[in-house]
Amino acid sequence: MNESPESSQPMTVAVMCAAWCRTCTEFQPVMDALAAARPQMRFVWVDIEDDSELCGDLDVEDFPTLAVFRGDTPLHFGPSLPLANVVGRLLDELATREPDETADWPEGLQALAVALRAR
Repeated sequence: MNESPESSQPMTVAVMCAAWCRTCTEFQPVMDALAAARPQMRFVWVDIEDDSELCGDLDVEDFPTLAVFRGDTPLHFGPSLPLANVVGRLLDELATREPDETADWPEGLQALAVALRAR
């Protein structure tokens, strides 16, 4: 019997922001609520300046940017509207999907997944 994606490795949602970003500051309580509603997922707030060792060479241009992984495998990387219903729907959809093995993920994304696992 095959395991569904939901029963395999847990998802990690890295919310990449900056302390000076007002949108990110306003988004943090939304992410806290999303995390409380999805205890099966691990949520990590990553400040691209304070946590620069985690970000490494990963280029983040827009805030907030979400990096979502199942184990060390990327599922999503990109900016997100800071809206609970939009992000919640995205996360719920990603939880049911298999990783896209053909995706061209940015350099440094895999290193972020490994660094988050070690954290």
